Amino acid sequence: MNNINILWVDDEIDLLKPHILFLEKKNYNVTTCNSGTEAIEILDDKKFDIVFLDENMPGLTGLETLHEIKEKQDTLPVVMITKSEEEYIMEEAIGNKIADYLIKPVNPNQILLSLKKNLDHSRLVSEKTTSNYQQEFRKIAMDMAMVNSYEEWADLYKKLIYWEIQLEDIEDPSMFEILESQKNEANTQFGKFIDKNYPSWFEPNTDAPTLSHTLFREKIAPELSKEQPTLLVVVDNLRYDQWKAFEPFVNNHYKKTKEEAFYSILPTATQYARNAIFSGLMPRDMESLHPEYWKNDTDEGGKNLHEADFLNAQMKRLGLTKLKHEYYKITNLTAGKKLADNFKGLKDNDLTVVVYNFVDMLSHSKTEMDVVKELASNDKAYRSLTQSWFKNSPLLEMIQQAQQLGFKLIITTDHGTINVKNPSKVIGDRDTSLNLRYKTGRSLSYENKDVLAAKDPKSIHLPSINMNSSFIFAKNDLFFAYPNNYNHYVSYYRNTYQHGGVSLEEMIIPFVVLNPK
Repeated sequence: MNNINILWVDDEIDLLKPHILFLEKKNYNVTTCNSGTEAIEILDDKKFDIVFLDENMPGLTGLETLHEIKEKQDTLPVVMITKSEEEYIMEEAIGNKIADYLIKPVNPNQILLSLKKNLDHSRLVSEKTTSNYQQEFRKIAMDMAMVNSYEEWADLYKKLIYWEIQLEDIEDPSMFEILESQKNEANTQFGKFIDKNYPSWFEPNTDAPTLSHTLFREKIAPELSKEQPTLLVVVDNLRYDQWKAFEPFVNNHYKKTKEEAFYSILPTATQYARNAIFSGLMPRDMESLHPEYWKNDTDEGGKNLHEADFLNAQMKRLGLTKLKHEYYKITNLTAGKKLADNFKGLKDNDLTVVVYNFVDMLSHSKTEMDVVKELASNDKAYRSLTQSWFKNSPLLEMIQQAQQLGFKLIITTDHGTINVKNPSKVIGDRDTSLNLRYKTGRSLSYENKDVLAAKDPKSIHLPSINMNSSFIFAKNDLFFAYPNNYNHYVSYYRNTYQHGGVSLEEMIIPFVVLNPK
């Protein structure tokens, strides 16, 4: 039995008898009436799933009835049926949130299609999505066994994100569990790929992806010109799936001309990856060429205080000194609002750089605050929270203003983040760095299978803090925990978002170029 209750309102309802019999044969329950006034009374007494409403009736018109229905039951789907194709009637009906619009004479199949579209939509989409993913699952599993280049890994990760977002709202949790296990397996294989290939990416004349320190030179600089101002937004700690979550709001104002993935350097942590973007240098080179700006993990003070200085030096090196540029870092709502309010004053810049720290603050506060921990309990919730923030943020205001002023827009990030689930024991001396996804220090003791180890940091262009220091990076969804006070530490940090290590989520990140609509 369908158990779908339909109210059909038409002053010539007797002429629709064949349609009603057709629906009843399909197990729909149809209640009929001749006027808007009667329809409102019936709706007070009985629950309906959908209303078919004639627009042209004596007494209360269809539009007036629609208004009354929406006053009482805003979410009840109403399908407007009319003889007229006059534009104002359509606009009025659509403005009042009709679910569908049919022109007389209607045939039974149109009615059935409208019912399926409005009432069975989520179930039909869910079934179709599930069956499509089941077919794709085998292909992804085969791809994973074969994938052997940084381009293929980026494509595979984007495919997993696509299915994760597609399966987000379906009612079959088992499908989501299959996808989760596929993501875990992908991260295990990706860890092996990075272990084997990452050091070679720094050798001359090697096929390597765009990395943090080459991003500006290879991707951003070619987009800059004196003919069109550019707004470069670096959203700290933005995963690829989070970009996809708020992309539709950007698309209201901008059309995409380029979207590609690039790779964050290791450690996938702000002081390394973001400084690398702005300096155009790897950390070891920053330390030797700009000792006045670079700070190591164990040094006192802020580690990202000289991005503007690094950017100035890089633009000079690249011969871009004729381009007028300004740099802004937004770390709180007040600073964001202030820049949005004064955005028109940036129209004469050739390049305006805005580093927006919100996502980073969110992922860190998730560790500290139970409320945020609850709001971002998994990747789906984390995407939703990012989307909600973006919709209401000064950043979106800036993007809207940039569109009106004709700015080119570039959106990117420094690294992503991963929800850590499992601890891995590590022992180090008191000078060992504190990050949960990477450690640097002397005499580190760790589980070999859990980490990518760089015993000679200079092989991957990282600074050696002292003679025997090495780096280790956590793989997959692991986080480092010290043996002392182990249980408390593990329960505190499990299921929080961290970065610094080796995973698809942290390393493969978006670079997007857009032009104003």
